[in-house]
Amino acid sequence: MKPLEGILVLEFCQFMAGPSAGLRLADFGARVIKIERPIHGEGCRQIAIKNLFIDGNSLVFHTVNRDKESYAANLKDPEDLNKVKKLIALADVMTHNFRPGVMEKIGLDYDKVREINPKVIYASVTGYGTKGPWAKKPGQDLLVQSLSGLTHLTGNKNDDPVPMGLATVDILTGTHLVHGILAALIKRGRTNKGAFVEVSLLESVLDFQFEVITTYLNDGNKTPQRAKKGSSHAYLSAPYGVYKTKNGYLSLAMGSLHELGEALNSSELFRYNDPKSWFTHRDEIMDLLRSVLIRETTSYWLNRLEAKSIWCSDVLTYKELLQHQAYRILKMDQKIQLDTNKQVHTTRCPIQFNDTKIFASKGAPRVGQHTKSIIEEFKL
Repeated sequence: MKPLEGILVLEFCQFMAGPSAGLRLADFGARVIKIERPIHGEGCRQIAIKNLFIDGNSLVFHTVNRDKESYAANLKDPEDLNKVKKLIALADVMTHNFRPGVMEKIGLDYDKVREINPKVIYASVTGYGTKGPWAKKPGQDLLVQSLSGLTHLTGNKNDDPVPMGLATVDILTGTHLVHGILAALIKRGRTNKGAFVEVSLLESVLDFQFEVITTYLNDGNKTPQRAKKGSSHAYLSAPYGVYKTKNGYLSLAMGSLHELGEALNSSELFRYNDPKSWFTHRDEIMDLLRSVLIRETTSYWLNRLEAKSIWCSDVLTYKELLQHQAYRILKMDQKIQLDTNKQVHTTRCPIQFNDTKIFASKGAPRVGQHTKSIIEEFKL
């Protein structure tokens, strides 16, 4: 039995942040019903990465909405809205990521929903919170990365701002939403009362940077400086970074520069006696390391450095990673069968319970696929 079996979640969400939270709740065994507009459904169905679609829906939608049901409803239609309210009365959790003010217009804001179901966990995602000059700005991942300072941490010293190449903020926010929902469910188990859980994209990405923002606040507000080349962390000393070898790349984590010098047989590194200089002279030390590491292959250096317990790694492509035994032994792959006999090849939930891996039982739903059966089951 999965830990959230018996929990009913109504998901009024689209795109990535809210649905990724619903995905994890479904992985944990909750019954997640997407409340979608008729015909077209939620927006993510037509937003594709690399124009990849399966059965008329984007591959991204299939990835983040597996193991869910779809209930089609026009929330502006009184009859449809009344049926949805009957579902809300039975739900344990309700999630939405509409802009501030939208749910109030519909009549499904927290105060109204609490009147329908005092024990419901009402969980909301916004872009920037509900107040302030940014409250009604589009809550989109790249925009939030750009506003949050995150784009000045990746890349090299003279690069333009570099955003992270995936929906970092959305997925982080979805994770935080799950944290809040689970905490609220635990509290409800003790108090028998519901709760209002709020997260925002901006607050989530600021929390993601707590390490470096705290450094900035306690270091005289000095702007983070990326290394000249191979930068992997704006605030960490050499040798931390990525280096080119004779046939590929090698990453070096934090560690003693003297021990590294011995392992590389590079006496020049011994000149840097004061560990504080490993940051202040970071660029010249990394230049020196580049001049040494380029002479041999990645495997040569890995064999040599790992024997000395130096923290290092190969830098793999997806092709190399997915063919590696270290990846295969995790059994991270799953192939989800759609009811059209097509498959979605994706990754599984990364969390295990009692030594049991969690795999999806069904693919993402078609728009309104379960409307009729839900109406009948709950006598709406």
